[in-house]
Amino acid sequence: MVVVGFNFTKINVERKNPLKGKVKITNNVAIKKVEVKDLALGKAKQQGLKFTFEFVTKYEPSFGEINLVGDILYMDQDKKIKEVTESWKKNKSVPKDVMAQILNNILNKCNIQALILSQQINMPAPIPLPKVSVGEKKK
Repeated sequence: MVVVGFNFTKINVERKNPLKGKVKITNNVAIKKVEVKDLALGKAKQQGLKFTFEFVTKYEPSFGEINLVGDILYMDQDKKIKEVTESWKKNKSVPKDVMAQILNNILNKCNIQALILSQQINMPAPIPLPKVSVGEKKK
């Protein structure tokens, strides 16, 4: 199993109101659609899966929002592709092993993109960043 492609199809960032008081930041990612795709790698054609996702960062109360939509292409053995497809058609779920890999890949890309976008429109970082504290040297 391997992720072979990733792209954004929609990037929307909006700052609605001036920053007042404490801001609550929530991140959420959801798989919206799973479909079988024919992938051509070199001369060989192979079936893979296209996962459509949506990543949303909300700044409450009503401060702003970052919305990222995209696709991730995944390849595996035909048996696994069929298992994932059937599971999605039956109850809109994906086996845990595949879901973990897909979500981790999405989160890696989206958190970085959300961080860049938040800086560009002067919003707080959507993920905690490391902080340096300067204190006296212990003897």
